[in-house]
Amino acid sequence: MMPSLYQRILAVAFALLVSDTVFAQPLQWWKTEPARTELALTSEQSTEIEGIFQDAIVQLRQQKSELDRLEGKLSRLIEMNADEAQVARQIDRVELVRSSLNKTRTIMLLHMRQVLTADQRLKLNAMHDRWERQQRDKDKQRVAPDGSSRPDAGRNRPN
Repeated sequence: MMPSLYQRILAVAFALLVSDTVFAQPLQWWKTEPARTELALTSEQSTEIEGIFQDAIVQLRQQKSELDRLEGKLSRLIEMNADEAQVARQIDRVELVRSSLNKTRTIMLLHMRQVLTADQRLKLNAMHDRWERQQRDKDKQRVAPDGSSRPDAGRNRPN
């Protein structure tokens, strides 16, 4: 099944927004010259998208921190062999915060999308397609000559 245009736009915006996670070092694509040029973003659009991002990022970071805390507690409960009911209650808490985080992020991306024209959204899709191809190519380069997966290939790992 082909994803809807809306799903693709959200995926594009999200992929361009994040590096390893939403909260690591977000790529602010609307500020980069290549994206501004390719999408023909006006300075007003860039400023509006920046405002949307700034309004959301504090809440996203807080929710991510809370999610990490709750997931840590869940892991400890599992390691302690806590009873199933206790683990299930903690899973519910984790998933409630995860759902809220995803909702906040999706609404932020929706608001960003609404700033773009129909033509700009199509161009953003094309940028996303290129990004996905580049990621697939990078993944292929991480495969060892014997065909086995090398998830750490190309990454700097501490000793």
